[in-house]
Amino acid sequence: MAASDDVLPFERVQLGVRMEKRMVKVLKGLAEFNGVSLGELLEKIVLHSFDPVEGEEGEACASPHSKAALAAIADLKRVYGMDYEVHATRYFTKNRTRPTR
Repeated sequence: MAASDDVLPFERVQLGVRMEKRMVKVLKGLAEFNGVSLGELLEKIVLHSFDPVEGEEGEACASPHSKAALAAIADLKRVYGMDYEVHATRYFTKNRTRPTR
């Protein structure tokens, strides 16, 4: 980690990505809740996902979200109808259907 006086060189690039609509609404709401841009929020989430919990490498990673942010996420998911969890993403691919239970 760089000292607080150091500036890390970086260059941001524009991405053209597609994401599930309700998820994007929740992310935008969370970015607003945190007072950051959507890009900054995504960078923070990705960087934390690269940071494993010591002793649980490959099984768990650090969360960038506070308890207040997690409560806001739950509210935003409810408001925007994001009624799926992390493992649902395997069904987002075209031509795949979600199995019935």
